[in-house]
Amino acid sequence: MIRANLNRKWLPLYEALASEVRLRILELLSETPMNVKELAGALGLSSAIVTMHTKKLEKGGLIDTKLVRRGGGTHKICSIAVSHVELTIPHTSEPAREFHEVSVPIGHYTDFDVHPTCGLATTERVIGQFDDPRYFIEPERMHAQILWFGKGYVEYRIPNYMLAGQTLEEIEISFEIGSEAPGVSADWPSDIHVYLNEKLLGVWTSPGDSGEGRGKLTPAWWTVNQYGWLKVIRVTSGGTFIDGQRLSDVTLQDVLLQRKDWLLRLAVPDDAEHVGGLTLYGEGFGNYNQSILFRTYRSAANNG
Repeated sequence: MIRANLNRKWLPLYEALASEVRLRILELLSETPMNVKELAGALGLSSAIVTMHTKKLEKGGLIDTKLVRRGGGTHKICSIAVSHVELTIPHTSEPAREFHEVSVPIGHYTDFDVHPTCGLATTERVIGQFDDPRYFIEPERMHAQILWFGKGYVEYRIPNYMLAGQTLEEIEISFEIGSEAPGVSADWPSDIHVYLNEKLLGVWTSPGDSGEGRGKLTPAWWTVNQYGWLKVIRVTSGGTFIDGQRLSDVTLQDVLLQRKDWLLRLAVPDDAEHVGGLTLYGEGFGNYNQSILFRTYRSAANNG
C-alpha cells in the first residue's frame, strides 16, 4: 500500500498515474508479470515508448522490475508493486477514524482441511514433510510464515474487541496470496473463496503461482513459490470490495453476528471452476512483510 498526501515528494506517483497508457499497463500487470516486449505487443506500441512509461511507473513506486533469465536470454520483468494507493487530503473538520488492527500469523489457524500438494515452512526450514496434511497440526506450525495446499481451507479465529456503544463502520482484511501449482506455474488459475463468519464475501481468481524472479523477502534457500498478490478486502454497509473493485453485495449487516470473535476462512473448494490451490505468504516471505491483517473501523463509544 502507498499512503500519499500533498507533499511534493509524491509528485512522481501522481505523474505515473496521469496517463491512460500507464493505467493500461497497470491493468495488464495486475493479471500477470510481463516484460517490456510483451507489454508493447499487448498495447500496440513500440518497446521504446513502453520502456519510458514503465520507468515512470517504477519511479512512482507502482511497479517493480527485475532482470530474469528466460529462454537463453535476459528479460526485464515488470510486476505490480502495490495493490492500492491511498491519498490523504488535509481537512481540519474531518475526525480521524478509530480502528483496531489484529495481525494474525500465517500459522495461527484454528481449523483446516487441506489436500496435497500442501505444506508449511518457517523462514528457516520446512515443517515436517511435503504433501502430508498431518503436519498441519504440528505444534511448530505456530511459527509458519508460508503455507500452501491444492484444495481445502484454513480458518482463523480473530478476537472481536468491539465495545458496548461502538458502531462498526467497516472491516478491512489484507493478505498476500496466490495459487499453488505442483512446482510453479504463472498460468495456474485458482478460485479462492473468502468467508467471514461463515458468510461468503466473494471469490477472487488468482492468475497463477509465481516462480520467476525472487520474492523481495523470500529466504535464499526457498526455491519454489516466490510471491503472491497483496489483496485488500473491505466489507462496508454498501457491499464488499477487493482492491477498490466491487466483489459482492455482501454488507456488514450480512456478516455482523453477536459473538466474541470473527471467523475468517480462506478456501479452494473441490467444486470450484478453477481448483488451483492457494499459497499464503507471511512475514519473511513474498513481497509484503506482513501477516494477515484484520482491521475494524468503528465510531467512538457513546459515553454520554
